[in-house]
Amino acid sequence: MEEDSPVTSFPVILEKDPFDEEPPLGQAETRPGVLLLRSWLNTSLTVEMTDGRILIGVFLCTDRDANIILGSCSEYLPFENNSKITNEEPRMLGLVMVPGKHIVSIILDPNVDSASRNPFNKHYGSEEIM
Repeated sequence: MEEDSPVTSFPVILEKDPFDEEPPLGQAETRPGVLLLRSWLNTSLTVEMTDGRILIGVFLCTDRDANIILGSCSEYLPFENNSKITNEEPRMLGLVMVPGKHIVSIILDPNVDSASRNPFNKHYGSEEIM
């Protein structure tokens, strides 16, 4: 008769993900990227996607994978010759989740009058955001 060998378990040590840490209660997040994203909340964004589509909507949410949620979103299709200007009516989409891997660029709406938003009225590439 064969003896069963005892099962030995080893503790599994997982590396701590810095994104899982939350600031202590009552303290606001102060990392520059977080502050920038918070300043964009509830503002109009234009998002250019890898397939050429352009989405315009209100920035509501993001996650660590750079996926974003736009509310009251409209979709614009580019011309055949890769022009960024379209002649078609926009397609109303409503609430949209845009995968971060498909975002080419994000442009804040230049019509925002708030003085606190003016420094951000420029074009941001995907490498600057992630």
